[in-house]
Amino acid sequence: MKIPVILGPTAVGKTGILTELDNDFEVVSCDSRQIYKYMNIGTAKPTQEEQNKIKHHLIDFINPDQYYNAYLYRLDALKVIKDILNRGKIPIISGGTGLYFDAIYKGFFESPSSLTLRSYLRKLESSQPGIIREILKDVDPESFLRIHPNDLKRSIRALEIYIISGKRMSDLIKNQKIESPYEFNIIILDRNRKELHERINLRVEKMIEDGLIDEVKNLLSMGYNKNLNSLNTIGYKEVLEYIEGKYDFDKMIHLIKRNTRRYARRQIIYFRGYENATWINLSQENNSIKKIKNLIFSGI
Repeated sequence: MKIPVILGPTAVGKTGILTELDNDFEVVSCDSRQIYKYMNIGTAKPTQEEQNKIKHHLIDFINPDQYYNAYLYRLDALKVIKDILNRGKIPIISGGTGLYFDAIYKGFFESPSSLTLRSYLRKLESSQPGIIREILKDVDPESFLRIHPNDLKRSIRALEIYIISGKRMSDLIKNQKIESPYEFNIIILDRNRKELHERINLRVEKMIEDGLIDEVKNLLSMGYNKNLNSLNTIGYKEVLEYIEGKYDFDKMIHLIKRNTRRYARRQIIYFRGYENATWINLSQENNSIKKIKNLIFSGI
């Protein structure tokens, strides 16, 4: 069987689609932010009601200050998939973090590393903020688009690989041997840009209404440092800067909306790299649920 995969940009409606499936399915989340505990509103984590409709795995299980990466995710995801299959259920991978899905789909490549160079690049960024992203855009534009602007760690890693080997990380990823023990039926959800942007704007407003600012304050009161990678996330970062008085309430909301729209664009660009995927535009499909279910079952 081919394991069904539903990917798509933020706010496209993945969770709504999943809750229409029956209880033979269990979701294996591939979202690099929903893994964190205490970060529910800003990550648009499935509600308890939604999780009651369909069981979700690999969400809400890592502390905000706990180290986690795509390699660890691969190990956890493969273990969960095997367990679901052994229980006679159907795993369905879903999320918006392409790197996490690639961890299952493609495995990992052998790449050179240098702690000395990495340390130098960190110091360079400290003295000239933004320089790493500028260099990366020139030498490896595909990785520049794929890696989140706030993800300094991965940006440095991509630049490190290029400097040492002369090869782009994006090319190494493309050319690596697929090592996954499974085959996948990849479905990518999309919407017309205007509609997607409206959904993003409404989601941000609802997050604020639901208490995103209090969620961030609670994380700070628990002792979590504002500079943690987990908090360097759209929504949390802007709220932190609002709390610090860097800009007013309206500017905060504007920035969250704008940055989320830009992130959705990068996600869509990344997903275009899956040549064997089936795209479904939810703005244009009259009976998208039925079509998605047919696609899912066609590979099982």
